[in-house]
Amino acid sequence: MPEFAQTQLFGPILAKITGETCDRKFLARVCGLANVMRMLRLQIVGRWDRENEDMPMSSNAALQQEPQPIIACTVSRDVQVFDLLIEDMEAALGEQWGDLSFEDVLPFLAQPEAKSLRFLTIAMDSDDESRIPAITAIIGQAKAQGVKVILITEDVSPAILHNLLREGGDEFVPYPLPEGELERAIERVMTPTEAVTPVPDDGEPTRPKIKGGNRNGVIIPIHGMAGGIGATTMAVNLAWELATMEKDSDIKVCVLDFDLQFGTASTYLDLARRETVVELLTGTESMDSESFMQALSVYEDKLHVLTAPFDMIPLDLMSPDDITRIVNMAASHFDYVIIDMPSTMVEWSQTVLEAAHVYFAMIELDMRSAQNTLRLKRAMQAEDLPFEKIRFILNRAPGFTDLNGKSRVKRLADSLGISIEVLMPDGGKPVAQNADQGVPMGVGIAKNPLRKEIAKLAKSVHDVNVSDAVEA
Repeated sequence: MPEFAQTQLFGPILAKITGETCDRKFLARVCGLANVMRMLRLQIVGRWDRENEDMPMSSNAALQQEPQPIIACTVSRDVQVFDLLIEDMEAALGEQWGDLSFEDVLPFLAQPEAKSLRFLTIAMDSDDESRIPAITAIIGQAKAQGVKVILITEDVSPAILHNLLREGGDEFVPYPLPEGELERAIERVMTPTEAVTPVPDDGEPTRPKIKGGNRNGVIIPIHGMAGGIGATTMAVNLAWELATMEKDSDIKVCVLDFDLQFGTASTYLDLARRETVVELLTGTESMDSESFMQALSVYEDKLHVLTAPFDMIPLDLMSPDDITRIVNMAASHFDYVIIDMPSTMVEWSQTVLEAAHVYFAMIELDMRSAQNTLRLKRAMQAEDLPFEKIRFILNRAPGFTDLNGKSRVKRLADSLGISIEVLMPDGGKPVAQNADQGVPMGVGIAKNPLRKEIAKLAKSVHDVNVSDAVEA
């Protein structure tokens, strides 16, 4: 009988003996102690067998039926704080797990009996943030011994979670535990990983092939040179126009919202933000096709979106390597990957720029756009970055009959030393109102002049891609 079931059966008797209340926490504590006692029993039985190898069979027959070895341990300051974890561990492993405190786990790992361990489940909440150095040491020792680590966290900051995953955490599951999520995490850490050999493409930019994906998508980042300039509107609606351009085609389009703090692509499509996004962003080393696709939200079965996280997280939470893995994975599964970039330049902005086939920069006919564009140009030229990849789109451009406005556009381009290749009209208040409704402009305001120009841009992008593919 599993330990937790035994505890539920005999718990009232133990509570009566000890004078405590037989509640859920009491049962969890007793269950944890029972697992530890089982671990000690294993050690005693092992020593007895080693010391009495020559004893007649009849003398030690009762000791021949050893309990199953411990393959996992929960690690926490107090397991009763995570009582739901007890039930899930019992359901997944039966009697093959134990419980240890933060103080006891390192001494136990040094014992020969720890050789049977396959993984540790470290459970922590906001009260454990002062123990981060100790938890990091536990993860390091576990990894040194080939023991996997699953992190169970509640109200822990994304930055701390990211650091723990970087230190060697293999899986992350939020607490309270979603149904079946711990069991799936255990299955992943217990399954040997298969190495995938990167195979470079013949064209530019060079990207490794990702297991499970057979496409080579066009990467198009969209960067607003100032706040509120319409970059997200462009990203979402350009993606929608590409996805719906040909009714019977198999064109697959994905939007990556890399504005980790204020991204609103999900709002423009009325999509819920998923907690699994943070798990994906902080665990790209173990990311596979399945976990990537599960983190995406789907709009009308046509457009896939990696939304910004539910909580605001630091922009440097992801490293350039993390960004490379996500972008490559997306490109292997989709024909077009539209990236909604933050207006701020960060460490991995260069990574996206170098991976891009074309990089759209949104500007307006105002001083802030001019100043920021000039700063960007100087910075990129100083670092010898490919500034020529950037294509400037002027949003809210002057109308066809506004001759004075057209001359201002020409003076802006000449003064900055850039070419403004695409002019987008002002769609007016209906654009913002439609965004609040959570639908693309092609659905809500199909006759809006801005929507029509975005549709033309999408067709132009697709035509160029098709012609390049034919030539190749």
